[in-house]
Amino acid sequence: MSSVNSPQKVLLTGATGFLGSHLLHALLKAGYEVVAFSRKMSDLWRVRDVIDQVQWFDVAGDLASPFKGASRVNHVIHTATNYDRRSENRTYLVETNVLFPLRLFELATYYNTDTFFNTDTFFNTDTILYEYLNAYALSKKQFCEWLKLLAGSTRVFNIKLEHMYGTKDDSSKFVNYVIEHCLNNVSELNLTAGEQKRDFIYVADVVDAYLCLLQKNDQISQAYTSLELGTGNSITIKQLVEQIAGLTQTKTRFRFGTLPYRKNEIMDSKADISILKQLGWQPKISIQQGLIEIIADKKTHEGWCK
Repeated sequence: MSSVNSPQKVLLTGATGFLGSHLLHALLKAGYEVVAFSRKMSDLWRVRDVIDQVQWFDVAGDLASPFKGASRVNHVIHTATNYDRRSENRTYLVETNVLFPLRLFELATYYNTDTFFNTDTFFNTDTILYEYLNAYALSKKQFCEWLKLLAGSTRVFNIKLEHMYGTKDDSSKFVNYVIEHCLNNVSELNLTAGEQKRDFIYVADVVDAYLCLLQKNDQISQAYTSLELGTGNSITIKQLVEQIAGLTQTKTRFRFGTLPYRKNEIMDSKADISILKQLGWQPKISIQQGLIEIIADKKTHEGWCK
């Protein structure tokens, strides 16, 4: 993506997380002025090299502070989320996934922000499916409904993200989890039958899509636009694992079928990327190339593979 002609200000949430940190680096490189929220307990390892290039605000403070600067916030990119994987307090889940971004959107509207980009998930369907993600999916769905209701002068782009993977992701995420087990040559790994298909998209392609939307969003006039972000193709979990096995030359034995599918398992999910293609974006990184980059990164940075 080419650099912007004049500096625009982007308010980024989740800037220290997986997607947010990759976005932060790309936004700075493209010439945007970035202001970001963080928490006192945030781990800054992903952004330590650019920490002085960003104006940081405490999420526990006045949420209006980033909007009160000398220059106007042109865009808000919201990536912060609570997955509820540890069955945390439901009030905290709603505060993080509904109330916080809702207040942020109200402020964006009040301060005449042009666009609000919300990072959604393919789990957010018309029917809440995964029992183990019910609370998370419900909170994401509720916020989307608020955005549909309130979108107007500040236009909303609701980005339904497919299965993103890449370097600097958490070890608990499926792709990194399998890669680390393979690199460590664990004796065996219990898995489902692996017939479910997913649209795996590398984080760099996701970042390019956001930059494309930042630069070309004025080509879409609707107050609220929902779009899907993936490669547009899906492969089975088993195919993915077998690719990882080949690239790592692991001795790990995969026990496909030893774990049951989750209740109401989504058996095939892939993005409709027609809107993004019309704007000139398309994915560039193949699954094999993406996996090679993660494996190389883990081998290079000692301590990532334990």
